[in-house]
Amino acid sequence: MNDSIIKTLGVAFTICLICSFVVSSTAVSLRDMQNENKANDKRMKILQAAGIFDSNKDIKEQFETLEPKYIDFNSGKLLTGSLLDEFLAQHKGDYDQIAATRNSNYSKSLSTAEDIAIIKNRENVGKFYLLRNEDNSINKVILPVRGYGLWGTLFGYISIENDFNTVAGLEFYEHKETPGLGAEVDNPKWKSLWPGKQLYKNNEVALEVIKGKVPEGDMNLAYKVDGLSGATITSRGVTNMIKYWFSDSGYANLFSELDYES
Repeated sequence: MNDSIIKTLGVAFTICLICSFVVSSTAVSLRDMQNENKANDKRMKILQAAGIFDSNKDIKEQFETLEPKYIDFNSGKLLTGSLLDEFLAQHKGDYDQIAATRNSNYSKSLSTAEDIAIIKNRENVGKFYLLRNEDNSINKVILPVRGYGLWGTLFGYISIENDFNTVAGLEFYEHKETPGLGAEVDNPKWKSLWPGKQLYKNNEVALEVIKGKVPEGDMNLAYKVDGLSGATITSRGVTNMIKYWFSDSGYANLFSELDYES
């Protein structure tokens, strides 16, 4: 009787051990594929924000047409030359600016007054992309943005035309907003309202998502985007995201740097 129980337990243990090994091995083998799919999804959003994504072409090949650039947020200057080489060597050519916000050596803790987007920590160095014309002049600038909505942080990219004021596109690749409400940030109809909108008026960030629909004939039509129905907090979060990232704390100083390249 005891031998029978021991054998039964032994068989059960062996089966559990084998199953655990199979599950863990499968998870490990699929991890690289999952990471690549996640990276491709972000690449696709960047390309869509720039308005150049082609579903019939390889995502990585399309993405390689963009030129990565780095900005030192503390100085508002581009990283170039030996400073850029040193930075890339330090991060082994694979810089993750979101991961950088979790390391006090690579980020800055924001004060409550400054942190209108509620991101808590801002990376010291931001990575963005340029789309160039055939003559090597700047066509668009594609910039990462993030800010807190209702349930969590919205992560996305916004592209700006080479006048450094006109929005070309907006895409979010990750958020926790409510389906049918705040999650309408993914609605193509709402995203189509952004191209042509203006960021600055009299050198101040003026673009905002309002409550309700922008009235036809509004004198400030170029600076307003229709609000998300039933999602006032998400709409406000997107507005605060824009106001933060295009202030002096974000990309405002970058545009004067890029102006020399245009």
